[in-house]
Amino acid sequence: MKRKVAFISAAIAAFFSITMFLYAQQSPVGMWKTVDDETGKEKSYLTITESNGKLYGTIAKLIGEPNDGKDKLCTKCTGSFKDKHLVGMTIMWGLKSEGSNKWSGGHIMDPNNGKTYRCLVELQNGGKKLRVRGFIGFSLLGRNQFWYRVK
Repeated sequence: MKRKVAFISAAIAAFFSITMFLYAQQSPVGMWKTVDDETGKEKSYLTITESNGKLYGTIAKLIGEPNDGKDKLCTKCTGSFKDKHLVGMTIMWGLKSEGSNKWSGGHIMDPNNGKTYRCLVELQNGGKKLRVRGFIGFSLLGRNQFWYRVK
């Protein structure tokens, strides 16, 4: 009888552990391959980090550029980004968790045109895909990019 109770208790504990794991919020922290939403071409590798509960995205490498883009400058950028190296530049910042694998309240800068947009991100496909939405004003007025996790 004691073995039966111990087995049932262990089974219940395992069930709840697995359930909590499946419903736990995943994290976008790590390396991502960015894909241009207009051309469908792979553009860069970007590293997402978390600091003080906020997400930041930094360009790690430019795909198809000589020397992995280390010499390329952000010529269309303004302010503190102007003429800075793209590789190593933080282009996404300040996103806070909303729960349910979503982060918002931050900004993203498009180095192709130098403009800054409000930003929200959402993990999809079991954490393998990241929907990145840049917008002005309301999130309905914007565009999506899909980034893919790099192992």
